[in-house]
Amino acid sequence: MLTVGHNLRVAEYKQQISELAELMEEFRLGEAQLQTDELKIAFKRRSTVKTVGTEVVVSDGSSIVDSEEITEEVVEVAAPKGTPITSPMNGIFYGSPSPGSPSFVKEGETVQAGQVVGLIEAMKVFNEIPSTVSGTVLKLVAETGALVQPGDVLLYIG
Repeated sequence: MLTVGHNLRVAEYKQQISELAELMEEFRLGEAQLQTDELKIAFKRRSTVKTVGTEVVVSDGSSIVDSEEITEEVVEVAAPKGTPITSPMNGIFYGSPSPGSPSFVKEGETVQAGQVVGLIEAMKVFNEIPSTVSGTVLKLVAETGALVQPGDVLLYIG
């Protein structure tokens, strides 16, 4: 026979399970685990349709099983070919020297190693971003006015 206290604990466990699942989704975690004296919850993400079963064992020996089917889409994005030119710093990316000026580079154009391909404004200073290789601009990734972080790809050269 279930008691009122037992039902309250079940509701608390379900809330904790829901919160853990939401955190996994929010932070795109592959795995997550929550453990207390009475409860251990673990989730592991897979790239196929799966059934997630959760068994909660209560200290009095009874258990609750909750199960639901989750469908996840697997999207494969082909990695662009070529050498990525990345941002060396935080800042605002600009593809041209001023708003009315033509872009430093366009897709399909040939560039030389050392040629300026963009600017990053950081702390009111405009920093030139040179190409590290010679070749053809395959893809422009960063948009003018976009906030970039160190390591963000600005463009690809092949």
